[in-house]
Amino acid sequence: MDPTYRSEQNRDVPPARPGEFAPIPLGPMAVWPPVVLAPMAGVTNYPFRSLCQRFGAGLYVSEMITARPLVEGNAKTLRLAGFGPDEHPRSLQLYGVDPHYVGLAVERLVGEGAVDHIDMNFGCPVRKVTRKGGGAAIPIKPRLLRNIVRAAVRAAGTVPVTIKFRMGIDDQHLSSPQAGIIGEEEGCAAVALHARTAAQLYDGQARWEAIAELKQAVRTIPVLGNGDIWEAEDALRMMRQTGCDGVVVGRGCLGRPWLFRDLADVFEGREPADPPRLGAVVEIMLEHAQRLCAWVGQPHGVRMFRRHATWYTKGFRGSARLRQQVMQAGTLAELRQALAGLDPEERFPPSAMRVPRGKTGGTQKVALPDGYLDDLEDDTPPQAEEDSDGG
Repeated sequence: MDPTYRSEQNRDVPPARPGEFAPIPLGPMAVWPPVVLAPMAGVTNYPFRSLCQRFGAGLYVSEMITARPLVEGNAKTLRLAGFGPDEHPRSLQLYGVDPHYVGLAVERLVGEGAVDHIDMNFGCPVRKVTRKGGGAAIPIKPRLLRNIVRAAVRAAGTVPVTIKFRMGIDDQHLSSPQAGIIGEEEGCAAVALHARTAAQLYDGQARWEAIAELKQAVRTIPVLGNGDIWEAEDALRMMRQTGCDGVVVGRGCLGRPWLFRDLADVFEGREPADPPRLGAVVEIMLEHAQRLCAWVGQPHGVRMFRRHATWYTKGFRGSARLRQQVMQAGTLAELRQALAGLDPEERFPPSAMRVPRGKTGGTQKVALPDGYLDDLEDDTPPQAEEDSDGG
């Protein structure tokens, strides 16, 4: 890679040495390279997963699916829970607050042979989820967390179950080592930590030292780290600094699906290639838009692509004007026209390598139900509104 594309923190990071890292064991699967696409609501649908998978191997997790609507046969939820005919392994993230419905949802998924892996969401910091006692609010109540995880693992049988969570609600209510230990004791195949609290949202730097602490507490199953993987070398640094067994990539791949190619390279001991020039980026954009249109139809697919166009073009010359034109496109032909005339040889801007994309900045006071923290041993399922697109 051209040295100008190396950020200061990654300038001297060498690729992996032979045998330095191992595949992530998840039940009958062995995930190599040890990289997982983070579930992101409205983003990690089948078209995006398939595009990322084209660039590199690993595990690619679906959008968050809510247990109760799945059990009740909600049409939108069932569509979100679908996979492509060529997609393997089929990895789905499930959200639920009631062990009863979680167990039924897992039974349905496994009984229909619909999934190869289930990931449980205990890290969503969105207000409409936590104010009902769901998402990142659950791990602070260990008995409730244990009951939900136990129901999922028992219903899953031989299908591996993993859990993903944050450090805690805020710095006064931390729960990550305890949550990891519960996952380990209840038979999870792995645990993953986004090294921020729910109060942090996506603000500031991820605290990788919390991943190292979790790895020290959880000894018998893999521990995965999530937070600030913007470049392939970030994954190597995280694993070397914390001892974790793999990485979960979220915002770093938005508008940059070739990050998975770079990750495959560094884990195989190769120097990653330079980022694509603008002409190649446009080709990837059009491929992404075409995949979305084939999935949901042309008008809706183009509308869904608009947010991605912002991420793809961040940092290029005239990107603000270009994004305005893309936002007005309603068909693939109009999208092609908006992208025509760009300089295909324009170099990817080095300053854009780590530019934040997706959810950025700001902290919050986490909304919780009244009295939620009064009895942390209470294992009563919260009256969380089952929202199939709340993650």
